[in-house]
Amino acid sequence: MQERVRIVGVETLARAWGTLTRTLMDYRRRDGVVQRFAREVYDHGNAAAILLFDPMRETVLLVRQFRYPPTLNGDAGDMLEVCAGLLDGDEDPSCTAAREALEETGHQPRDIRHICDAYASPGSLTEKVSLFIGHYDAGTHRHDGGGLAAEGEEIELVEMRLDAALALIDDGGIVDAKTLILLQRLALEQNRKDQ
Repeated sequence: MQERVRIVGVETLARAWGTLTRTLMDYRRRDGVVQRFAREVYDHGNAAAILLFDPMRETVLLVRQFRYPPTLNGDAGDMLEVCAGLLDGDEDPSCTAAREALEETGHQPRDIRHICDAYASPGSLTEKVSLFIGHYDAGTHRHDGGGLAAEGEEIELVEMRLDAALALIDDGGIVDAKTLILLQRLALEQNRKDQ
């Protein structure tokens, strides 16, 4: 990559929960021409997300919580999502996914499996999200969930059949990228099992 990109300078624009930088770079195009441009990049670390699925009842357990940025686009702030959170340091993503599921839903998922890693907005965010599916049922329940109030979380648990969750994608009731990916993956897996 160093042959294609030469960093001219990096300026820190803001540092709080994450770091916003502006990078000036020379980029060598495939035709050999060097083009100079700037990019703003926001870095707040990587994350993990998990879709909880009860295969016996064919239900998923999602969370609804307030997200401010969508309101800036005129959308509803209460988003229906899978459990997710930032990695703590070098924490293994599967541990983060299990921890977040327990904090947010009160369930300690089992049979956790990695689906893929994804960048939701690679043009401006460094965040890579590791995506998992895990199982839940009455035996995985530990407490009522709801998230951590100290972190500003006020989480509502929403359990529904998988087909109802998929219908919410069609009508715009689920618009979160990590949730869309995981629900679609689970639907593909279920369709394969039914064939």
